[in-house]
Order: sequence, then C-alpha cells, then structure tokens
Amino acid sequence: MRGEESGAASPLFEQDQLPLDMPSDGRLFAQVIVDVPAKQTNRPFDYIVPDELRAWVGVGSRVGVPFGPRTLQGFVVGLSERTGMDAGKLKPIEQVLDLVPPLNPELVELARWMSRTYVCHEITALQAMIPGALKAKYEKVIAVAGERDRSATANAAAGGQELLLASTPEEEEIVAFVRSRGTVTPEAMLRRFPESGQALKRLLLRGELVEIQTVKDRLQTKKVQMVEPAAGADALIEYGDKLPANAARQRELLRFFADNPAPLPLAELTGKLNFGAGTVRSLATKGLLAVREREVFRDPYADRDFVRTKPLPLTDQQQAAFGPIAESLCRREHRVFLLHGVTGSGKTEVYLQAIQQCLDQGREAIVLVPEISLTPQMVERFKGRFGDAVAVMHSRLSQGERYDEWRKIGLKRVRVVIGARSAIFAPFTRIGLIIIDEEHEASYKQEESPKYHARDVAVQRALRHGAVVVLGSATPSLESYARTAGDAGGDSPFHLLTMSDRVEGRPLPTVHIVDLREELKAGNRSMFSRGLYQAISQRLERGEQTVLLLNRRGYSTFVMCRTCGYVVQCPHCDISLTYHQVSRAMRCHYCGYSQGVPNVCPSCESEHIRYFGTGTQRVEEELAKLFPGIRVIRMDVDTTSEKGAHERLLARFRAKQADVLLGTQMVAKGLDFPDVTLVGVIAADTVLHLPDFRAAEKTFQLLTQVAGRAGRHQLPGEVYIQTYTPDHYSIEHASRHDFASFLDIELKTRRDRGYPPYCKLVLVTFAHEQAALVIRAAESFAARLRERWKRTGAARAASSDRLGLGGASAAASGTSGAAPYFEVFGPVASPIPRIKDRYRFQCMIKYRGDVDVSSMLAETVSAFDETVRREKLAISVDVNPQVLM
Repeated sequence: MRGEESGAASPLFEQDQLPLDMPSDGRLFAQVIVDVPAKQTNRPFDYIVPDELRAWVGVGSRVGVPFGPRTLQGFVVGLSERTGMDAGKLKPIEQVLDLVPPLNPELVELARWMSRTYVCHEITALQAMIPGALKAKYEKVIAVAGERDRSATANAAAGGQELLLASTPEEEEIVAFVRSRGTVTPEAMLRRFPESGQALKRLLLRGELVEIQTVKDRLQTKKVQMVEPAAGADALIEYGDKLPANAARQRELLRFFADNPAPLPLAELTGKLNFGAGTVRSLATKGLLAVREREVFRDPYADRDFVRTKPLPLTDQQQAAFGPIAESLCRREHRVFLLHGVTGSGKTEVYLQAIQQCLDQGREAIVLVPEISLTPQMVERFKGRFGDAVAVMHSRLSQGERYDEWRKIGLKRVRVVIGARSAIFAPFTRIGLIIIDEEHEASYKQEESPKYHARDVAVQRALRHGAVVVLGSATPSLESYARTAGDAGGDSPFHLLTMSDRVEGRPLPTVHIVDLREELKAGNRSMFSRGLYQAISQRLERGEQTVLLLNRRGYSTFVMCRTCGYVVQCPHCDISLTYHQVSRAMRCHYCGYSQGVPNVCPSCESEHIRYFGTGTQRVEEELAKLFPGIRVIRMDVDTTSEKGAHERLLARFRAKQADVLLGTQMVAKGLDFPDVTLVGVIAADTVLHLPDFRAAEKTFQLLTQVAGRAGRHQLPGEVYIQTYTPDHYSIEHASRHDFASFLDIELKTRRDRGYPPYCKLVLVTFAHEQAALVIRAAESFAARLRERWKRTGAARAASSDRLGLGGASAAASGTSGAAPYFEVFGPVASPIPRIKDRYRFQCMIKYRGDVDVSSMLAETVSAFDETVRREKLAISVDVNPQVLM
C-alpha cells in the first residue's frame, strides 16, 4: 500500500478538466494523502482506481481507502498509469465521497506549497480548504461478509472448533436482518437483538459478518418533498368535478394545481395553503399528483430582497486607482496593488467596478473581508450589484448554509465569493481578481495549524491564475507598505495606489485627544471625560447617533481585594478572570473557566472585594446612569453569539432605534450610518502597552478605523480619544489622520530594533503540563536549530552582518539584499506562561536573506516526533506570527 511521491511539482492541469477526461486504457493508479496527520503518512500512497470509479475519481477527489485495518478519508493528489510499487499488492479505492471533486488541481498544488511554507502536514493544509461539513466522520457498521472476507477470517482464526458449528435459527435471523439493510450500526444491532450478544460474536468470529469502518460527511444535502401535477390542467379539473361532495378539499387542491402547475414544497401546501397531508397523499395514490424528493440549497438570504444597484460615477481619485487595476485585468497579468484610501474615500465602489470587469471577461472573483467587517450592509452592497451570482461565507451562517454556499461555487452557480479568511480557498477554476479589504487585519492570519496568512495565499493563487490582487486599507500593514517601496527584497513587489480624499470632498472628522490624567486632576472620576459627556448630550438633543469603542468585553477587567491586593486568577491559566455583570460570574477568556464572585478574599478573608477596570457591560450601565432614557445597543462577543444577532442589532441601529452603539473592535470597521456624527474611544491604551512590537501600529490602525465611522455623509463628524498617554506618536498621528508621519517613525523604530519589515519572524511555542519537561524540550530545540544553521555554512557569511548593524542602507535593501542572517532568541516563558494547565515556552527566530527556514524547522521538529508522541508535548510553529502572546 505504501506509495512513492508523485515526483516534482506538476504543472497546473487544464482548468476545466473533469475526471471523465482521464485516460481510460490500462490500469489507473491514484496517489492519495490519507487523513492521518503524522510524519510517517505525510506523503502520497498508491491505490488502484477500480474501473467502475474511473469516471468519478479526479485530482482533488475525496475518497475512502483501506489503510491498515481501517477505512480512512483521503485526497487524490495525482493520477498515473504507472506505479513504483508492486501493483499486485496495491489495494483499490473503496468509495468516492463526492460526485464532483471538492478541490481542483490548483488547490492541491497550493496545499503542497502551504505544507512546505507553514511547516505543517499536507493533509492539514488540504483539510483547511474544505468546509467543516466535509470533514471526515468515521462510523463502524456491520455487514454480511463476502467470500474473500469470510475465508480470510476463517484462516486467521486459531483452530476454533466453533467455526464448524452449524448456524442456529437465531444467527440466521441476524444475518437476514443485516443482509436486508446492507449495513447496520452496532447500536442499531443491539437495539434489535438485545439478548443476542453471544450469537453476534460467533458470527463475527466465523466471518459470516464483518465490522467495517465507513467514511461519511458530517452533514448531508438538504432535501424537501415537492408536489407537482401528474396530469394536465383539463384532466385535473375533469377528475375534480367527478369527486363526491365530501371531497371538497381534494377538488380545491386539483383546481389549485390546474391554475398553478409549478412544483411546490409539501410543507408550503400543508402550512401556508392549509391543505392536509392526507389530501395530498390520496391524490398522489390516484396518479393525479406526484410527490418527489428534491435537493435544495440552504439560502441564508432567501427572505431578503436586495435592491439592484448600478455603477456610480467615479471621482478622479477613484478613476486613477481603478485604471491600473482594469488595465492589468484586460492584459490578464498577475499584479498586486496596495490601495491606500482614507476612510470614506470610496474603495468599495472601486472594488465593485473591478469585479464587474473581471466577470465581463468570463472570470471569477474572491473578496475577503475581516469577519467583524462582514456586516449585512457589506453583503447588501455586493448582492445588490451582482445578485445571485454572489456566495457569502462567514461563521455566523449555520454549518449547513456554509456547506451549500460552498457547493454553489463548485457547481459554478456563482462567480463571486465574499467571505472571511477561509473563503480564499473557494474552488474557482478561472480566478481573475482577488480583493482583500482591510488587508492590515490580524484576523487574516489563522492561529491554528496550518497557520497561513490569507494575504500570502491570495498572492500564490493569483500567481497560478494570472490574476490581479487588490489589497485595500486606510491603514496598510507596514509589511505591505514596505513592499511598495522595494523594502521587501526578493518578494514580489506591490504597486501603490492612493486615494487621499473622501468622496464629494467631505472632510475627515475633527479629533480631540483627552488626557485622562488631567480629567482626574480636575476631579472627574467618571469613565467619560467632560468633553465626551458634553458631545453625547449634544447628539441626544439633535437626534444624532454615537459610536463608542471599548476594546474589552465584560463588566470589569479583574476582581481584586483592596486589603491585600489579591487578584482572582484562572486556576488553569496565568491570567486574571473577567467579571460579567449579566451572569454575575467571573470568566476566563482563554479556557472558558467560570466561577462566582467570592464574598471574602480567598487570601486574607477581607470583605473588601472590588471590581477594577472597565468592560462594555460597565460602560452600558454608566451610560444609563448619566443619561436617563438613553437607548444603547451593546455589541460584543457576548451579545452577538446567537445566530442572526449581529444583523438584528445593526438593523435596529440603522432604524434609529438606539442612540448609542457601544462595542469592541466589531464597531470599528465596515459600518456606514448617515446619522453617526460622534465617535468616542473610551480607553485608547488597551492595545498600546501589550508586549507586541506591533502595538503602536495596531493602536494607530484601530483609532483611525473607528474615527472613520463618523461624518461619512452630509453631517460633519467629531471624535474623542481618551488616553493616559496622549503624547504617544501613534495616538498623535491618528488624531491628525497622518499615516505618512506615523509610518516614518514606526519604520525607523522597526529598523533600529530589527523587526519586520526589515527581517522575518518565526515563533515556536512549546506546551506541556510539566514545566521542567517543556523547558528541556525548548532548550534542546533551540540548540538543534542553531546547530542546523551552522551546518549550512551560511553562518560564516552572516557573522559580520548582525541585525541592527550596517546602517540604514543595509536595512533599506530589505530581507534579501543583505547577507543571510539567522538567529534564535530564547527559549523564554511566553507572555501568558500557562493556558489550560499547560506551561508555555517560546523561541523567536529572526532571519533575512536567502535562508530556507522552513526546511530547517521541519527537520528540527521531526527530531522531536518521538517526544511529542510519548510525552504529549505540543510544538507549534508560527511563520510570520501576528500574535506573540
């Protein structure tokens, strides 16, 4: 069964090639990656493609294959008429799980690239590309054995005399039951024959029955019963007229279908139209109506009517940005554009018109937006322009809805996909355009394996398709911006497009920085500064709306004893618990642990337990006290966890059923309300002081984005930023909407300290229940990696080029202009040293230039496979990390 690698990376298959196009003469072999994420199975295995399955097996197919004693899901990654193995020993594919392969050859090639780049197993990359509904579900069933299975079982038995015993009536009944159903689960068997355990064991031992493992999807397609006329209108009326008087409902139903011959769901007939199911069945028995089961797509927007929109005239700046994108689309050339446009500059209209040009060429488009920005308003813009040609994929849909939206893509029912990070894997075959809105967002980086960044994957997909990538943001990431200036070294350059003015010349909002230290000196102990308080009062008087941002959910950030200073901690993580007023409980936002608030201090037994810090629940309570009758909508993880809650809350705010929209980061992006004229940032320092070299950048981005929610239409906007560090350059420049000045300072800081974009990073994190073991493993890993670098011979060339030396000219040459550099820092305890009872240590790797860091990491990680397996040690490799906690 063991197969060889399918060789060098193969060229892209013909994009529209179907399994039916595969060669039909001679024996066909499939190279399959099986669903076992381990070093030993991280390569293809060869299987025979049975003749009856040839028409359905293609590159990208999910198949069920025998692997040892089990049947496992696998992905076909290659097809060939030759094999390097003994063909007589190969096993056949047992089942094909999809009529249409869920992945195409390009995505299979992409998975190989992800496996190499992000140091993960290839099956992990393949699994990341399909929706959760298609993740394998393994089920054991009992079946009647074939002759081969029966003889194999008999030969394997060690002389058991009971094999020779004749079947009993009880056993014959069991075999007949299984044969009539094909397969039966063990649970169903025990329910049907609760007293026949011994008989069932004898049948399994003799080989009359076998226990097999099958592969199933976690979710099935949705099917409904449809009712339609089985005769013409005249025949229905004629038969109805002959019915007796007591069959009035049957007569009405026949006349209904005579006038409305289109099929209708049975549920609609029995529900809205109030016809009984018995009436339908009776007429179906007589051959006048037909009841058929049909597959339908779950449509999360079936009850929504989207008003169709037309392209708007572009401003001069929009046209200047659209022109190069349109030109590259016409030439079908791969280019990456960074569209830097201030909030309200009309980036979305540029996206929409670029998509239209892509569709006019017969190609397809993918639009990525951060999960929290994928608002109903955003969906409405795309559905309004492109109608049913748009599929929407995000986590607020049910699993079934996401599955059906994804199937529409594979069946070519849609040509545009808008969604969060994982939508980058949409199985399109003619991609012409990929748009990533708010490209700076950290949520585009997946925090579980494979730890890919959607921006990098998008560039790879576009490269394979000759497609255009547009990265849009009012606050681009420093890594992306540096690539427009050539600071990315050998990476493909980005082309900068700028839109510095709002549409119709609307001014950016006026921003006030409030020093909370001065507020305290003036005797104001409220969470609202005097200026913000007055501004909210004015909006209430004028009937305008306010958005308030606080990047903390809950009521208070921690609970502390004022006598001894004891802070209530999570017993499983080294982090304080957050108090939630609604549930009156303290919760850990890392592991989910929850407990009630103690009446006395667990340390000194003092009764002076107090809540410190401010969360969204506490701000909501304070607003109600200060402004009686104020209507507040709070949006955070706690209030939007229920399906549809996000959309309902925003619809209420749009309908002016609330005066204030209060929330965490989800209110900072993607919202556009004409009556919002005030934005207040309760505490601008929440991100600034985190142990993260991107803290200043994230602060600038968040403040700029949330400020952009104000004054987007006719009414002017105003912003209040409350902070204890008003002189910090990120806050100062955000208040002036001055990206260029912030960029100059931040790039100099990064260059001096040796951080991206002037080098690249890898974070390796180790976790285990025993601190001593995790420390030993981390130290051993770091030593091996340093030794591996020395063996490359590049260390000598890099010895004179230590990071931070060589001046600005060396740094400006980017990651590949200078001599290769590689250094391992640590191991040290992670900023949060314990989560879910596992101690955490980490190593940071900095490198630049021509360094094959992925190969070195893969080799070093593989050296710890036995420790990982034996000790349950967790090793996580994060290439280009966004979170360092």
